[in-house]
Amino acid sequence: MIGGVALTPFDAAAILIVLAATLGYLNFRFLKLPPSVGLTIMGAVSSLIVVGLDRLLPGSTAGADVARFLAGIDFHTTLMDGMLSFLLFAGALHVDWSEMKKGRWPILVLSTIGVLISTALVGAGFYALGRLVGLDVPPIWCLVFGALISPTDPVSVMSVLKRAKVSPVLEATVAGESLFNDGVGVVVFAILLATAVSGEPLSLARAAHLFLLEAGGGIVLGLAIGWIAFRAMRSIDEYKVEVMITLAVVMGGYALASAIHVSGPVAMAVAGLVIGNAGMAYAMSDTTREYVHKFWALIDDILNAVLFLLIGLEVVTIPADPRLLVLGGLAIPLVLASRTVAVMLPLTLMKRLLDLGPLAAPTLIWGGLRGGISIALALGLASEAARPGLLAATYMVVLFSVIVQGGTIERLLRRVAARSST
Repeated sequence: MIGGVALTPFDAAAILIVLAATLGYLNFRFLKLPPSVGLTIMGAVSSLIVVGLDRLLPGSTAGADVARFLAGIDFHTTLMDGMLSFLLFAGALHVDWSEMKKGRWPILVLSTIGVLISTALVGAGFYALGRLVGLDVPPIWCLVFGALISPTDPVSVMSVLKRAKVSPVLEATVAGESLFNDGVGVVVFAILLATAVSGEPLSLARAAHLFLLEAGGGIVLGLAIGWIAFRAMRSIDEYKVEVMITLAVVMGGYALASAIHVSGPVAMAVAGLVIGNAGMAYAMSDTTREYVHKFWALIDDILNAVLFLLIGLEVVTIPADPRLLVLGGLAIPLVLASRTVAVMLPLTLMKRLLDLGPLAAPTLIWGGLRGGISIALALGLASEAARPGLLAATYMVVLFSVIVQGGTIERLLRRVAARSST
């Protein structure tokens, strides 16, 4: 409700799309920053302007209106049951399976064991940092933060990798690892979040059982849905119907996954792989392939724009506590250090199976950007006492990741490549 007027879900969606389009236009027209960077910064600046108005004008209720607007959005349902399915399917469409097979062992280990290592290290470190700054964040919520911040987003770094001319195997490994660690990270997050909300002690045996059930069931469901869609698309040649089939896969498949209690994100990642490889190669004409790519690229851009705008606007709802700022700043090196361990340990142990070259470590570590998935998971947290700390830390880690890591990864890779060639 804003100004005494109740907002429907359509009103909320309309406001977010209008804001994202307006800020996106201003960014493209004047700032010319990467879309994720521009929208995040302008969303944060808009929030600071709202806060400033409330301070300068005693009668202003702008901050309260924005907070009520955000509180009226059911983030958990909207993001977990909606946006994630679209984001993961769109990301999977662009992964080259033939190249990814060559890096299958690093992808498998990094997206499973690597995610678990990162979750544990970030969780333990975040608990210690919270105690250091005087914030007592419960250990289970620290692990929740570790799970939501561990998935990486390859979209913004893939174009950089192409310009830096890394090997196709490394490029596919980065994309594949990021895609599957998104799915695995969401499963781990959901298990830890359910434990945190219920207040029951974490049972490793039960967590492992749920993980295998949800992830394994998601893989089977994704393969089945992807195969059915592939057969249907192969039997016709009409781009409008085939685009609708891909949309049906995402919406219907995710709803089915929720109904049978398997991982929807994993199912959508697998279905996207099937359609993005077998479907693109054997079931689509050139016209259909072009329309499918453009449709899902647009969906991905719109959803990421809204997510980066939302994380910027959420600044209004974070309490003005300097300890949260310090905690968020300290979370940045913690996440980077945990990512380094989670990447270097498996790569070192698997060097005999596949040596990805000198660019592998810097690409996977510094190029492991946090983006839309982490934002979606953080925004979907219930209003618990730990939420402000987790939200502030997520915001600062994502902001650093997008601006600093995303802005310097190309130069870093060129420098490493030049040094290794001499």
